[in-house]
Amino acid sequence: MQLNSPDTQQRFIPYRKADIISMCCEDDMLSQDETAQFKDICRLLSSIFHFQFHTSLESLKASYAPINPDADTHIVYPKTADEKAALETTLVTELTQLLNSANFEEVTQADIDRALEKESLFKIRLNVDFNDFEKVLFFRRGESVKYETLVSWFGKRKKNISFINYDRVVIYVKYKNQTYFDSQKRTDLFFKPGSTTIKLFQNIPRADLEMLFPNTEVKMKTIDKLIIGIPAAVGGMIMLATKLGTTLLLTGTLLSFWLGMRDEPVVLDNTALLALAIGFGTLGAFLWEQFNTFKNRKIKFMKTLADNLYFKNLDNNTGVFHRLIDAAEEEEGKETILAYYFLLRADKAITATELDQSIESWFQQQYQQSLDFEIDDAIEKLHGLGLVESQDGKLTPMPLTQARIQLDKIWDNYFEFNTTP
Repeated sequence: MQLNSPDTQQRFIPYRKADIISMCCEDDMLSQDETAQFKDICRLLSSIFHFQFHTSLESLKASYAPINPDADTHIVYPKTADEKAALETTLVTELTQLLNSANFEEVTQADIDRALEKESLFKIRLNVDFNDFEKVLFFRRGESVKYETLVSWFGKRKKNISFINYDRVVIYVKYKNQTYFDSQKRTDLFFKPGSTTIKLFQNIPRADLEMLFPNTEVKMKTIDKLIIGIPAAVGGMIMLATKLGTTLLLTGTLLSFWLGMRDEPVVLDNTALLALAIGFGTLGAFLWEQFNTFKNRKIKFMKTLADNLYFKNLDNNTGVFHRLIDAAEEEEGKETILAYYFLLRADKAITATELDQSIESWFQQQYQQSLDFEIDDAIEKLHGLGLVESQDGKLTPMPLTQARIQLDKIWDNYFEFNTTP
């Protein structure tokens, strides 16, 4: 397998925050003392973002609790349907904001339609009943072009293909309520009506997004039906002509007599009865064999789907929140650290556009990595932390010593209690 960058740039920075800090320190633009202070600032930034996102995590858990299918605790709040609906609205809003902070992009309806139209890379046909869902949200991060060699015909045929791959995919699905499924007379449900499922996957081909839906059904493709049907039809005709000729003749004679089309009665001696038993037994065995062939091929496809989902699934429901919170902390930290470092590196006041270009050029030249750095978001965070000043459209960073004091002050003042009696 080979990996190429996609045609479009992405917001996601494909390096760990710890590596970004090391990359900046190895850039040799700071003295030894400045490097030590810069690392202190990075640690303080990480702690501040961790505290802020912990609040988001608790809010998400609270909003999801009433509709969490995995809950093992009793629900006391919310107490009314309106309160529950309000929490669900809050959940969608906060989850969308969190995914944006983690630099996920929403998968459009056009992407989903494209996936449904294109042939699966796993050579299986999938069917999704969208009527089961009240709401569906798709988000993805890390888009790349991959190359695979598909092998068929027992290794005799090989075909090289390229496809768009998503490194991370989040799917949010809210099922319709019990009343809907009762109206459809459906009782064999493997999910709880009215609940909401959230899942996180890795390495999903864009053409196979439909396999992530929880109600996906495996269907036989036309070629697979032909592979089973044609040999079955040919074998059936040969069997009828060679093994069941006597049985068919005797059966036809009996039917003609019973239907009044023949006056002469048919005498069934032991030999005739044995021939009928053997003939119908042979026919039954043939039909059973063909049914098993069809069934086993479908089971094989279902196993292919299950195996792929088993290794591609990263987390479910509440567990997804923890992973996304960690991802958002990383992205927010990386953006803020990079913006602050490159303002220091510039050694003069520069515009936001110049800052954006310097960061993107650095990644392209030093690491051959093309990305669309979120400069506006990074500057907004620096302003919020008090680490940058703007004048006449140009940005000036707070010096390292003062920045360390500023961040330490923010951290110390998170909890201010009046201890006066």
